[in-house]
Amino acid sequence: MQLIRCLLLVQLSLFLIDEALAGRDFYSILNVKRNANTNEIKKAYRRLAKELHPDKNKDDPDASTKFQDLGAAYEVLSNPDKRKTYDRCGEECLKKEGMMDHGGDPFASFFGDFGFHFGNGDPNHHDTPRGADIVMNLYASLEELYTGNFVEIVRNKPVVKPASGTRKCNCRQEMVTRNLGPGRFQMIQQTVCDECPNVKLVNEERTLEIEVEQGMVDGQETRFVAEGEPHIDGEPGDLIVRVQQMPHKRFMRKGDDLYTNVTISLQDALIGFTMEITHLDGHKVPVTREKVTWPGARIRKKGEGMPNFENNNLTGNLYITFDVEFPKKDLSEEDKEAIKKILDQSSINKIYNGL
Repeated sequence: MQLIRCLLLVQLSLFLIDEALAGRDFYSILNVKRNANTNEIKKAYRRLAKELHPDKNKDDPDASTKFQDLGAAYEVLSNPDKRKTYDRCGEECLKKEGMMDHGGDPFASFFGDFGFHFGNGDPNHHDTPRGADIVMNLYASLEELYTGNFVEIVRNKPVVKPASGTRKCNCRQEMVTRNLGPGRFQMIQQTVCDECPNVKLVNEERTLEIEVEQGMVDGQETRFVAEGEPHIDGEPGDLIVRVQQMPHKRFMRKGDDLYTNVTISLQDALIGFTMEITHLDGHKVPVTREKVTWPGARIRKKGEGMPNFENNNLTGNLYITFDVEFPKKDLSEEDKEAIKKILDQSSINKIYNGL
């Protein structure tokens, strides 16, 4: 009995040593499966980065540590080579092979030097001079707004670089006292400048990754801080990416609801039908009618609309309006009599204002 107890303690110790050597569980930190693809990892990171950012969790003493763990997890799992090494032998192998960046900020690079603001401060308030904001339209298909997508844009960004010589900088208006003689002086306002190292603007190619999130609406904006026009004596402006929803050939969107029209034959309108509508992500929406469908009839498919941007678990509805295509050929007298017999309707001609 004592021997068994000793063996169990040894096994437990070995397990704890292995766990310590393996380091952090990056898959658990990002809350993704081990076979998650790159887009799933990016979506999980973006969602958790918003939740765990220290500026939003000032009461949590472990907020910075959690955020650093999240950044390390994304750094490794978003890189195919690092992920392969991590899957083989854990975080310790990455450190031994010098594959951990230590101190890099994947959050900043992912969102373009912080793609959004936290806190209640005014992001447009600046005490120092500031470059102009740049507004760029991002044209997104309805499919992308339904399923989500990552889009890379390449921007030639002017970057301030050192240059030879000096320049006048930080120029300002100051009151200067001038002595005019015994007991006499004069205060005048004049421009005062500092001497600063000279700089120049050099165009650099910068790749930004933008997430088209599920449920985004037309005109919605994402702000990339410091990605706008530079200012030699101050801060650069921001890059504002504005979503522009492109027209769709089959669906029209109103809020979180989708609308579409279906043309059916007169035969199907009278006797009923079964059909499928291909949705934006490729899944089939079954539609069955067992009763007469008149022109302009509309049915609702609950939960088959767009995902809500604030809560992707909520979805709108799909509304289907039916048009009826009447036959174009002339009917024989026998066919006319047969239709009259089947429908058994009397001639009703009512004239009224239907507006």
